[in-house]
Amino acid sequence: MKKVKAISFLLAAAMTGALLSACAGNSGSNAQSSQSGSGSAGSAAQETPVKWDITIPGNNGSLCNVPTFLAYELGYLAEEGINADLVSADYESKKVGLNNGTMPIVNGDFMYFPSIETGLNITVIDGLHKGCIKLEVLPDSPIETAEDLRGGTIAVDEIGGTTYQVAALWLEQNGVKAIGEDAEVTFLPFGDDNLSLEALKSGQVDLVAIWDPKASVAEKAGEVKVVLDISTDEPFASHYCCYLYASTKVLKEDPELISAILRAYRKAEDYIAKNPEAATDLILEKKYVSIEDRDLAVELVKGYGYPSEADFDTGKALDAQADVKYFAEALHGIGYLTSDPEEYLAKAFTPVDLTLGK
Repeated sequence: MKKVKAISFLLAAAMTGALLSACAGNSGSNAQSSQSGSGSAGSAAQETPVKWDITIPGNNGSLCNVPTFLAYELGYLAEEGINADLVSADYESKKVGLNNGTMPIVNGDFMYFPSIETGLNITVIDGLHKGCIKLEVLPDSPIETAEDLRGGTIAVDEIGGTTYQVAALWLEQNGVKAIGEDAEVTFLPFGDDNLSLEALKSGQVDLVAIWDPKASVAEKAGEVKVVLDISTDEPFASHYCCYLYASTKVLKEDPELISAILRAYRKAEDYIAKNPEAATDLILEKKYVSIEDRDLAVELVKGYGYPSEADFDTGKALDAQADVKYFAEALHGIGYLTSDPEEYLAKAFTPVDLTLGK
């Protein structure tokens, strides 16, 4: 592995929004509407008067966004009096939408943590599922551990984005400097997982940090071997990867709407937990996600560990507030966040009363 000059991460750039699009990356163009209405549960939609018309960025082709698709398609949003317009939107559009309240809710991962720190109207209200990112190398690569990456080059979708954060946190916690002038690795942004994989195959980079389903498709095809799977490997295995973010502006002005949305998402997660194959078949049939391998899609959906209503009732679901604190402390520890974790948590997580408006 040739020695490559390390580059330092510009924290200020990350905090001004140079981050990736929502979980599974590579989302579509800014706020392009694709679905509007009350989903498949027509009778429920007709019986419940529409109380809110909202926009949800929920058409990004990601398995991470299955709860959004199902909350819409199964009529759970409609049952709450919500007429939803599902749109494609990049990270900047989502951040602006949350901040000004035009998008009351967004499914996302660590990408919004710096925006919360800088004071935007964004807060976590719930966790959705476990990991959907893998770090991968070529099958014959000698790289097996973080130590093996010293002097190496890593492909990410964006400097400061979630795949960057995952790789940096893993490296730093294993004794390899990933951030700052003394960084021992180089990060190269490619903006697309296909481009990252091509860079790996051509020898331009030594490792890729990419999203499912592309990561798992490449693994199953024998094109790569996995060095880190955040759904099963520490320091990520027992923590949420994706969260439900709310606009604090909407939360203050119309808390009943946020409560209603969260109830719909909880119903969708419960359906996924109990019916992972049916849930997967529905989103494939409706072409929300483009993946030819149905069995692999089912395997991934099951592996993400969507919690059921019983999991929440019995305390078996992961604790979203505790997870936000965990990652705030971890990212603060490597210099990615500058706020005191306890002070940060007060802004970054807001509990929601699910009984509001019932």
